[in-house]
Amino acid sequence: MPPRDPADLRLLDGVVEACTVLAEAGLALVVVTNQPDIARGTLAATQVEEMHRQLRAWLPLDDVVVCPHDDADGCACRKPRPGMILDAAERLGLDLSRSVSVGDRWRDIEAARAAGVPSVYIEWGHGEPLSSPPDATFGSLWEAVDHLLEITGARTASTTDQQGTTT
Repeated sequence: MPPRDPADLRLLDGVVEACTVLAEAGLALVVVTNQPDIARGTLAATQVEEMHRQLRAWLPLDDVVVCPHDDADGCACRKPRPGMILDAAERLGLDLSRSVSVGDRWRDIEAARAAGVPSVYIEWGHGEPLSSPPDATFGSLWEAVDHLLEITGARTASTTDQQGTTT
């Protein structure tokens, strides 16, 4: 069950270290997140914003992009549609040809595919079936770091290059 209150928010082991390594390598870190409970009226937008403020305090994030809609709204931003990824890339000047999307749900993998970026699936026990295979699968974000650095070209790229990783 996702956290309902900022006090309940926890990070998985290795996430801080992984994000720090990726950010220090020059990757932009952008969280793109569906938050349908806002549209459903079961979670206030202010609670979601507070949790994202907490994430920003813990992690070197460049942006947090939220879709507050439910499936029935038919918006362009709700994953599996690529709207949040494409908008963030345009706004931040990210090169999608040197970007990757990391996620732990089928919607994340499909949004990456629709945006034209490689997908990395983090299989940590959600138990949710995927509708199509990701480009790579790892057991944690930390385990994926070397792969992410390699496929984005961050190992050899200048830190001033615009690259992006979405989670």
